[in-house]
Amino acid sequence: MPQKKATAAPRPPAKRPARAVRPNEVRIIGGQWKRTRLAVADKPGLRPTPDRVRETLFNWLASLAGAGGGDLPGWHCVDAFAGTGALGLEAASRGAANVLLCEQDAALVAQLQAAKTKLSAEAVRIERGNGLTALERTTAASLHAVFLDPPFESTALYEPALRAAARALRPGGVVYLEAPRPWTAEELAALGLASFRYLKAGAVHAHLLRLASDATA
Repeated sequence: MPQKKATAAPRPPAKRPARAVRPNEVRIIGGQWKRTRLAVADKPGLRPTPDRVRETLFNWLASLAGAGGGDLPGWHCVDAFAGTGALGLEAASRGAANVLLCEQDAALVAQLQAAKTKLSAEAVRIERGNGLTALERTTAASLHAVFLDPPFESTALYEPALRAAARALRPGGVVYLEAPRPWTAEELAALGLASFRYLKAGAVHAHLLRLASDATA
């Protein structure tokens, strides 16, 4: 009886080469660098402000500045925990005259420097260091806007940063705060601040704050 030929076991499908992972990016939404994409380092805990939140924030700021298109003509701003620089660079794109980006991480500082060079962002200054210290040494009543987006786990930073920001604000100025929870009117009043606008997007609680004295004027 003829023997059956042994059949070869089917070969497993060839593996496709892994696709190169694109770096994370942050997109500037408005102003002179609108739609420009900048690389973002892959670091634990780094949370670029979502595009939708940033767009809403700068619409709020535009209404305060009395300018269309989200412009902040002549504003002086500090992005105290800059990270990706998304907030400070967005402000510079929209006409802020002076924006200080503070960041402690050396790799992120290098990335911010690269972004400044790419954009030829003359209004932007980058400082490696503690954002709270930078706010505390800022001239009182000199800033139009302070951006506070510290790491969510650094809960001890929030109160002193808000207090320092309130001291640095000029009349009519604002603090933008991102936090893992909403801040109450009582908590803010103790720091000389009052809530002006608020939204929640996922885990982000976004607050636009002003001086309590402005709120009662």
